[in-house]
Amino acid sequence: MKILVLHGPNLNLLGQREPDTYGTQTLAGINLGLQTVAAELGVELEFLQSNHEGVLIDALHARFASVAGVVINPAGLTHTSVALRDALLGVSLPFVEVHLSNVHAREPFRRHSHLSDVARGVVCGFGPMSYELGLRGLVEGLRRP
Repeated sequence: MKILVLHGPNLNLLGQREPDTYGTQTLAGINLGLQTVAAELGVELEFLQSNHEGVLIDALHARFASVAGVVINPAGLTHTSVALRDALLGVSLPFVEVHLSNVHAREPFRRHSHLSDVARGVVCGFGPMSYELGLRGLVEGLRRP
């Protein structure tokens, strides 16, 4: 089983960007932790980070036939991108939305997600562990009949 892990805009700056909000873990460190969890679960991961909405959408279109599901941190696109929502619905892949911070405890505009209502699940507020919990939940759900 292969899972696509998509990281949205500005996540390439993790470790430097607003450490009080996002922590000090780098994106490479998060991916490494996910690789450890994937090995434990017996799944393969493919990673992509982009600061461009269209690149994320193109990745979904190009890979939907070769992956079983998606773990996505849409970052700022969470609150703005109907196009990303439509792409996720269009490829009909189960996905989990993850966020490092608790978006519900932040600015009011961050409390709305264009993806949450169509996601298999949402995990937020646990820092890098949000990704790990999201991956575990997605894989468990895919393995259930």
